[in-house]
Amino acid sequence: MSSNHSAFSPPVFLLTGFPGLEKHHAWISIPIFSMYLVAIAGNSTILLLIKTDQALHEPMYYFLSMLAMTDLGLSITTLPTMLSVLWFSHRVISFNACLAQMYFIHTLSIAESGILLAMAFDRLVAIRNPLRYTTILTNKTIIKIGVVVGFRAAFLVLPGSLLLRRLQYGKVSVLSYSFCLHQDVLKEVHSDKRTNSIFGLLVMLFSTGVDSLLLVLSYFMILRTVLGVASKEERFKALSTCVSHICAVLSFYIPMLGLTMIHRYGKHAPPIIFILIANVYLLVPPLMNPIVYSVKTKQIRTRIILKLRKKEKALKASK
Repeated sequence: MSSNHSAFSPPVFLLTGFPGLEKHHAWISIPIFSMYLVAIAGNSTILLLIKTDQALHEPMYYFLSMLAMTDLGLSITTLPTMLSVLWFSHRVISFNACLAQMYFIHTLSIAESGILLAMAFDRLVAIRNPLRYTTILTNKTIIKIGVVVGFRAAFLVLPGSLLLRRLQYGKVSVLSYSFCLHQDVLKEVHSDKRTNSIFGLLVMLFSTGVDSLLLVLSYFMILRTVLGVASKEERFKALSTCVSHICAVLSFYIPMLGLTMIHRYGKHAPPIIFILIANVYLLVPPLMNPIVYSVKTKQIRTRIILKLRKKEKALKASK
Protein backbone atom coordinates (compact mmCIF):
# COMPACT_ATOMS: atom_id res chain seq x y z
CA MET A 1 0.00 0.00 0.00
CA SER A 2 2.77 2.44 0.89
CA SER A 3 4.64 1.67 -2.35
CA ASN A 4 1.52 2.24 -4.42
CA HIS A 5 0.88 5.49 -2.60
CA SER A 6 4.40 6.75 -3.37
CA ALA A 7 3.69 6.39 -7.08
CA PHE A 8 1.09 9.17 -6.82
CA SER A 9 2.60 11.47 -4.20
CA PRO A 10 6.27 12.14 -3.38
CA PRO A 11 7.59 10.52 -0.20
CA VAL A 12 8.77 12.38 2.87
CA PHE A 13 12.20 11.74 4.37
CA LEU A 14 13.17 12.06 8.02
CA LEU A 15 16.76 13.10 8.70
CA THR A 16 18.69 11.68 11.64
CA GLY A 17 21.07 13.44 14.00
CA PHE A 18 22.94 11.32 16.55
CA PRO A 19 20.66 8.46 17.69
CA GLY A 20 20.53 8.04 21.44
CA LEU A 21 22.14 11.44 21.97
CA GLU A 22 19.15 13.64 21.15
CA LYS A 23 19.30 15.29 24.59
CA HIS A 24 22.86 16.38 23.86
CA HIS A 25 22.25 17.72 20.33
CA ALA A 26 22.67 21.30 21.52
CA TRP A 27 26.15 20.51 22.89
CA ILE A 28 27.09 18.41 19.85
CA SER A 29 26.11 21.31 17.61
CA ILE A 30 28.76 23.60 19.16
CA PRO A 31 31.86 21.89 17.66
CA ILE A 32 29.99 21.16 14.40
CA PHE A 33 28.83 24.77 14.03
CA SER A 34 32.36 25.96 14.89
CA MET A 35 33.76 23.74 12.14
CA TYR A 36 31.28 25.24 9.66
CA LEU A 37 32.22 28.78 10.73
CA VAL A 38 35.95 28.10 10.32
CA ALA A 39 35.39 26.40 6.95
CA ILE A 40 33.24 29.24 5.58
CA ALA A 41 35.49 31.97 6.97
CA GLY A 42 38.70 30.24 5.86
CA ASN A 43 37.59 29.52 2.30
CA SER A 44 36.07 32.99 1.94
CA THR A 45 39.36 34.54 3.13
CA ILE A 46 41.38 32.57 0.57
CA LEU A 47 38.99 33.62 -2.21
CA LEU A 48 39.21 37.26 -1.15
CA LEU A 49 43.02 37.19 -0.96
CA ILE A 50 43.42 35.62 -4.39
CA LYS A 51 40.93 38.03 -5.94
CA THR A 52 42.41 41.21 -4.49
CA ASP A 53 46.16 40.42 -4.59
CA GLN A 54 47.72 40.60 -8.06
CA ALA A 55 50.76 38.63 -6.88
CA LEU A 56 48.48 35.62 -6.36
CA HIS A 57 47.12 35.67 -9.90
CA GLU A 58 49.02 32.53 -10.87
CA PRO A 59 47.83 29.05 -11.98
CA MET A 60 48.41 27.43 -8.58
CA TYR A 61 46.24 30.00 -6.81
CA TYR A 62 43.53 29.92 -9.47
CA PHE A 63 43.15 26.20 -8.84
CA LEU A 64 43.21 26.88 -5.09
CA SER A 65 40.37 29.37 -5.53
CA MET A 66 38.36 26.68 -7.38
CA LEU A 67 38.98 24.31 -4.46
CA ALA A 68 37.89 26.99 -1.98
CA MET A 69 34.66 27.66 -3.95
CA THR A 70 33.87 23.94 -3.99
CA ASP A 71 34.47 23.61 -0.24
CA LEU A 72 32.38 26.70 0.40
CA GLY A 73 29.56 25.19 -1.66
CA LEU A 74 29.72 21.93 0.28
CA SER A 75 29.51 23.75 3.61
CA ILE A 76 26.57 25.91 2.54
CA THR A 77 24.75 22.90 1.07
CA THR A 78 24.81 20.79 4.25
CA LEU A 79 24.70 23.52 6.93
CA PRO A 80 20.88 24.22 6.90
CA THR A 81 19.71 20.62 7.40
CA MET A 82 22.50 19.76 9.84
CA LEU A 83 21.65 22.66 12.16
CA SER A 84 17.88 22.30 11.75
CA VAL A 85 18.17 18.76 13.13
CA LEU A 86 20.61 19.59 15.94
CA TRP A 87 19.08 22.91 17.02
CA PHE A 88 15.36 22.57 16.34
CA SER A 89 14.87 18.78 15.98
CA HIS A 90 13.32 19.52 12.57
CA ARG A 91 13.89 16.24 10.76
CA VAL A 92 11.41 16.44 7.88
CA ILE A 93 12.74 17.10 4.39
CA SER A 94 10.69 16.86 1.22
CA PHE A 95 11.61 14.44 -1.55
CA ASN A 96 12.54 17.23 -4.01
CA ALA A 97 14.60 19.12 -1.43
CA CYS A 98 16.43 15.91 -0.53
CA LEU A 99 17.22 15.15 -4.18
CA ALA A 100 18.43 18.73 -4.71
CA GLN A 101 20.74 18.55 -1.69
CA MET A 102 21.99 15.13 -2.75
CA TYR A 103 22.68 16.41 -6.26
CA PHE A 104 24.76 19.37 -5.04
CA ILE A 105 26.69 17.29 -2.48
CA HIS A 106 27.75 14.67 -5.02
CA THR A 107 28.35 17.20 -7.79
CA LEU A 108 30.61 19.29 -5.58
CA SER A 109 32.42 16.18 -4.30
CA ILE A 110 33.19 14.99 -7.84
CA ALA A 111 34.21 18.53 -8.79
CA GLU A 112 36.59 18.62 -5.81
CA SER A 113 38.15 15.36 -6.98
CA GLY A 114 38.68 16.86 -10.43
CA ILE A 115 40.18 20.05 -9.01
CA LEU A 116 42.61 18.05 -6.87
CA LEU A 117 43.69 16.23 -10.03
CA ALA A 118 44.13 19.56 -11.83
CA MET A 119 46.25 20.80 -8.92
CA ALA A 120 48.41 17.67 -9.21
CA PHE A 121 48.90 18.44 -12.91
CA ASP A 122 49.83 22.01 -11.92
CA ARG A 123 52.54 20.72 -9.55
CA LEU A 124 53.76 18.24 -12.18
CA VAL A 125 54.21 20.98 -14.78
CA ALA A 126 55.85 23.32 -12.24
CA ILE A 127 58.43 20.68 -11.29
CA ARG A 128 59.07 19.02 -14.66
CA ASN A 129 58.87 22.10 -16.91
CA PRO A 130 59.34 25.20 -14.72
CA LEU A 131 60.44 27.38 -17.66
CA ARG A 132 57.27 26.55 -19.61
CA TYR A 133 54.95 26.67 -16.59
CA THR A 134 53.13 29.87 -17.50
CA THR A 135 53.02 29.06 -21.21
CA ILE A 136 51.41 25.65 -20.61
CA LEU A 137 48.99 26.75 -17.89
CA THR A 138 47.65 29.92 -19.47
CA ASN A 139 44.48 31.64 -18.23
CA LYS A 140 42.50 30.11 -21.11
CA THR A 141 43.77 26.63 -20.27
CA ILE A 142 42.87 27.05 -16.60
CA ILE A 143 39.36 28.25 -17.51
CA LYS A 144 38.89 25.27 -19.83
CA ILE A 145 40.01 22.87 -17.09
CA GLY A 146 37.60 24.47 -14.61
CA VAL A 147 34.69 24.29 -17.08
CA VAL A 148 35.41 20.63 -17.92
CA VAL A 149 35.64 19.71 -14.22
CA GLY A 150 32.35 21.47 -13.44
CA PHE A 151 30.40 20.08 -16.40
CA ARG A 152 31.74 16.56 -15.85
CA ALA A 153 30.51 16.57 -12.26
CA ALA A 154 27.13 18.10 -13.11
CA PHE A 155 26.34 15.69 -15.94
CA LEU A 156 27.61 12.56 -14.16
CA VAL A 157 25.36 13.12 -11.14
CA LEU A 158 22.22 14.33 -12.96
CA PRO A 159 21.06 10.94 -14.39
CA GLY A 160 21.30 9.31 -10.95
CA SER A 161 19.02 11.98 -9.46
CA LEU A 162 16.50 11.55 -12.27
CA LEU A 163 16.53 7.76 -11.91
CA LEU A 164 15.73 8.08 -8.20
CA ARG A 165 12.52 9.94 -9.07
CA ARG A 166 11.20 6.89 -10.95
CA LEU A 167 11.57 4.51 -8.01
CA GLN A 168 9.03 3.65 -5.31
CA TYR A 169 9.43 4.57 -1.65
CA GLY A 170 7.45 4.28 1.53
CA LYS A 171 5.26 7.21 2.50
CA VAL A 172 7.81 8.16 5.19
CA SER A 173 11.46 7.05 5.03
CA VAL A 174 14.07 7.49 7.77
CA LEU A 175 17.54 8.43 6.50
CA SER A 176 20.77 7.79 8.38
CA TYR A 177 22.22 11.32 8.40
CA SER A 178 21.37 14.99 8.73
CA PHE A 179 21.77 15.36 4.96
CA CYS A 180 20.90 13.36 1.85
CA LEU A 181 23.40 11.02 0.18
CA HIS A 182 22.72 8.78 -2.81
CA GLN A 183 23.66 5.55 -0.99
CA ASP A 184 21.40 6.44 1.93
CA VAL A 185 18.37 7.36 -0.20
CA LEU A 186 18.84 4.18 -2.23
CA LYS A 187 18.45 2.07 0.92
CA GLU A 188 14.86 3.32 1.28
CA VAL A 189 13.76 2.20 -2.19
CA HIS A 190 10.98 -0.41 -2.30
CA SER A 191 11.26 -1.24 -6.01
CA ASP A 192 14.07 -2.67 -8.15
CA LYS A 193 17.16 -0.51 -7.60
CA ARG A 194 19.81 -2.48 -9.48
CA THR A 195 20.05 0.11 -12.27
CA ASN A 196 20.68 2.89 -9.76
CA SER A 197 23.26 0.83 -7.87
CA ILE A 198 25.16 -0.02 -11.05
CA PHE A 199 24.98 3.56 -12.29
CA GLY A 200 26.21 4.90 -8.94
CA LEU A 201 29.16 2.51 -9.04
CA LEU A 202 30.01 3.54 -12.62
CA VAL A 203 29.89 7.22 -11.67
CA MET A 204 32.33 6.57 -8.82
CA LEU A 205 34.67 4.58 -11.07
CA PHE A 206 34.70 7.16 -13.89
CA SER A 207 35.09 10.16 -11.57
CA THR A 208 36.96 9.69 -8.30
CA GLY A 209 38.25 6.26 -9.37
CA VAL A 210 39.93 7.58 -12.52
CA ASP A 211 41.03 10.76 -10.73
CA SER A 212 42.74 8.80 -7.95
CA LEU A 213 44.67 6.66 -10.45
CA LEU A 214 45.80 9.76 -12.36
CA LEU A 215 46.79 11.41 -9.06
CA VAL A 216 49.01 8.45 -8.19
CA LEU A 217 50.51 8.55 -11.70
CA SER A 218 51.15 12.31 -11.39
CA TYR A 219 53.00 11.90 -8.10
CA PHE A 220 54.97 8.96 -9.46
CA MET A 221 56.19 11.25 -12.26
CA ILE A 222 56.86 14.06 -9.77
CA LEU A 223 58.94 11.76 -7.54
CA ARG A 224 60.89 10.43 -10.50
CA THR A 225 61.68 13.99 -11.58
CA VAL A 226 62.63 15.11 -8.08
CA LEU A 227 64.88 12.09 -7.47
CA GLY A 228 66.73 12.96 -10.66
CA VAL A 229 67.76 16.32 -9.18
CA ALA A 230 71.29 16.25 -7.78
CA SER A 231 70.91 18.75 -4.95
CA LYS A 232 69.13 17.63 -1.76
CA GLU A 233 68.06 21.21 -1.11
CA GLU A 234 66.39 21.43 -4.51
CA ARG A 235 64.66 18.09 -3.92
CA PHE A 236 63.30 19.29 -0.59
CA LYS A 237 62.22 22.62 -2.08
CA ALA A 238 60.40 20.89 -4.95
CA LEU A 239 58.60 18.42 -2.68
CA SER A 240 57.68 21.10 -0.14
CA THR A 241 55.49 22.76 -2.77
CA CYS A 242 53.39 19.56 -2.85
CA VAL A 243 52.82 19.16 0.89
CA SER A 244 49.64 21.24 1.03
CA HIS A 245 48.19 19.45 -1.97
CA ILE A 246 49.00 16.01 -0.53
CA CYS A 247 47.24 16.95 2.71
CA ALA A 248 44.18 18.12 0.72
CA VAL A 249 44.14 14.84 -1.26
CA LEU A 250 44.36 12.71 1.90
CA SER A 251 41.67 14.69 3.76
CA PHE A 252 39.33 14.17 0.80
CA TYR A 253 40.01 10.59 -0.31
CA ILE A 254 40.45 8.84 3.05
CA PRO A 255 36.97 9.77 4.44
CA MET A 256 35.38 9.16 1.02
CA LEU A 257 36.95 5.71 0.80
CA GLY A 258 35.87 4.95 4.37
CA LEU A 259 32.27 5.97 3.65
CA THR A 260 32.17 3.90 0.44
CA MET A 261 33.62 0.82 2.12
CA ILE A 262 31.32 0.93 5.15
CA HIS A 263 28.23 1.32 2.94
CA ARG A 264 29.21 -1.75 0.91
CA TYR A 265 30.74 -3.99 3.56
CA GLY A 266 29.76 -2.61 6.98
CA LYS A 267 26.04 -3.39 7.04
CA HIS A 268 26.27 -4.66 10.61
CA ALA A 269 28.34 -1.74 11.91
CA PRO A 270 26.73 0.49 14.60
CA PRO A 271 24.78 3.47 13.14
CA ILE A 272 27.06 5.93 14.93
CA ILE A 273 30.01 4.71 12.81
CA PHE A 274 28.12 5.55 9.61
CA ILE A 275 27.19 8.97 10.99
CA LEU A 276 30.71 9.86 12.14
CA ILE A 277 32.34 8.84 8.84
CA ALA A 278 29.72 10.70 6.79
CA ASN A 279 30.19 13.85 8.88
CA VAL A 280 33.98 13.60 8.56
CA TYR A 281 33.61 13.16 4.79
CA LEU A 282 31.62 16.39 4.42
CA LEU A 283 33.10 18.52 7.22
CA VAL A 284 36.83 17.80 7.29
CA PRO A 285 37.97 18.76 3.73
CA PRO A 286 36.29 22.22 3.76
CA LEU A 287 37.70 22.77 7.26
CA MET A 288 41.24 21.51 6.70
CA ASN A 289 42.02 22.82 3.21
CA PRO A 290 42.10 26.56 4.09
CA ILE A 291 43.99 25.82 7.32
CA VAL A 292 46.62 23.69 5.57
CA TYR A 293 47.13 26.14 2.71
CA SER A 294 47.28 29.08 5.11
CA VAL A 295 49.95 27.37 7.23
CA LYS A 296 52.00 25.63 4.54
CA THR A 297 51.83 28.17 1.69
CA LYS A 298 54.15 31.08 2.45
CA GLN A 299 52.44 33.56 0.10
CA ILE A 300 49.00 32.94 1.61
CA ARG A 301 50.33 32.93 5.19
CA THR A 302 52.25 36.18 4.67
CA ARG A 303 49.24 37.99 3.24
CA ILE A 304 46.94 36.83 6.03
CA ILE A 305 49.43 38.10 8.63
CA LEU A 306 49.68 41.45 6.82
CA LYS A 307 45.89 41.77 6.73
CA LEU A 308 45.66 41.03 10.45
CA ARG A 309 48.38 43.57 11.25
CA LYS A 310 46.61 46.23 9.20
CA LYS A 311 43.36 45.57 11.07
CA GLU A 312 45.22 45.71 14.40
CA LYS A 313 46.80 49.05 13.49
CA ALA A 314 43.43 50.38 12.32
CA LEU A 315 41.81 49.39 15.62
CA LYS A 316 44.60 51.05 17.61
CA ALA A 317 44.32 54.21 15.53
CA SER A 318 40.55 54.35 16.06
CA LYS A 319 41.03 54.15 19.84
